[in-house]
Amino acid sequence: MRKILFIQTAFIGDVVLATALQEKIHLAYPETEIHWLVRQGNDILFHQHPFVKKVWVWNKQKNKYTELLNLIPAIRKERFDIVINLQRFAATGLLTALSGAKTTIGFDKNPFSRFFTKSVPHQIASLQSAIHETDRNQLLIADLTDATPARPRLYPTKAHYQKVASYQTEPYICLAPASVWFTKQFPVHQWVKLLEALPQSYSVYLLGAPGDRKMCDEIIRLASVNNATNLCGMLNLLESAALQEKATMNYVNDSAPMHFASAMNAPVTAIYCSTLPQFGFGPLSSNSHIVETTETLSCRPCGLHGKMACPEKHFQCANSITIQQLLNSLPQ
Repeated sequence: MRKILFIQTAFIGDVVLATALQEKIHLAYPETEIHWLVRQGNDILFHQHPFVKKVWVWNKQKNKYTELLNLIPAIRKERFDIVINLQRFAATGLLTALSGAKTTIGFDKNPFSRFFTKSVPHQIASLQSAIHETDRNQLLIADLTDATPARPRLYPTKAHYQKVASYQTEPYICLAPASVWFTKQFPVHQWVKLLEALPQSYSVYLLGAPGDRKMCDEIIRLASVNNATNLCGMLNLLESAALQEKATMNYVNDSAPMHFASAMNAPVTAIYCSTLPQFGFGPLSSNSHIVETTETLSCRPCGLHGKMACPEKHFQCANSITIQQLLNSLPQ
């Protein structure tokens, strides 16, 4: 194997989990040239990566299909030995089928899978048959390596670590309060309670995108504490991951920061509101904790993914979680 392309143009967390495949391939075939195709914005995850040769970027926000059609001849020109598509959507399936690679691998639910040299059954996780995303993805390369997945991994650079070093002079905790989906997001009033309950001996850093800054300002204001700093929009993805790595604990939703923690093997407490860890996206760190309601709710889960509002309008799956449940994961 000389040259391989991985395709994952979904969201940040999906790309982070997919890095488990490159770890496995690199371990088995260290001389292989590894490329990635990701959506614009996620390419920063591979900035100055020690063994990723090139990152191809698909701008899905502007001239989406024109961009895709321009990518196809460029990728064909690379003459990849293997193209591995982690997605089930037609656009990337077409690109895979037309890539010109000697071997093309993807899931059987991709509309173009009949044109791949190998299609792999896509197993949907359920309460009766739980399978983690990394195990599911590993099936794509099981014939090349084995059935045991690697842990996903990110590689912040020296500059990324230097950027966060000033925040690491004393013990600290990270909170990542935001989520794209309302029903995956622990409510503001609950984050306020947690922030108030955390020992004042810790510095607390709130992480997120620029758009999360207003919410995190509100959490700090309502908590009336003097040990919290809002870093939303001040750190890029790899800088945030570097900060999470050495935290005493990272409190996160079922969202991308949880996967950053997994990729850095950082201590993490993952809060599940409407979704369940059995869906296959749970934390993978050695020091991992899952917190969810202890109540039996007929409405939970309300779907495989988050929703923009609680269908029952009470959001009891989040509101019934106690702060003590969260504090239990802190070292005594």
